[in-house]
Amino acid sequence: MKNIAIVYYSGTGNTELMADAVREGVQQNGAGAKKISAGLFGSDMLDSYDAFAFGCPASGSETLEEETFEPMFETLLPHLRGKRIALFGSYGWGDGEWMRRWEQRVKEAGAILATESLIVMDSPDDSALQAARELGAALTT
Repeated sequence: MKNIAIVYYSGTGNTELMADAVREGVQQNGAGAKKISAGLFGSDMLDSYDAFAFGCPASGSETLEEETFEPMFETLLPHLRGKRIALFGSYGWGDGEWMRRWEQRVKEAGAILATESLIVMDSPDDSALQAARELGAALTT
């Protein structure tokens, strides 16, 4: 059975709702899923999982959250080559530039994007939560 890590940061709860739906999608496809707060995840944990969903909202001027998520993710980048990952997050303004920059960093690190990234404005509705489940399911194949 595949084991998927869902690593996320959520300031308002929107990205955590998405992380819960990602976990549901993983589990519905028969894989194991562990939801882990970004502050508790490190590069020493990468070998324990088959794939990863990383979730972070946009903050500031369309950047990843800077105090917890960004420092954690920066330490992971050198270790992501060949890893299957998916990205998701919520935003309240802008046009999703933070996600495009995040995807570029991941590609430059040599990671494999398993599916299209998911961005949701404000609180996820039923359609967005279904898309998050589908993102989770894509990591199990």
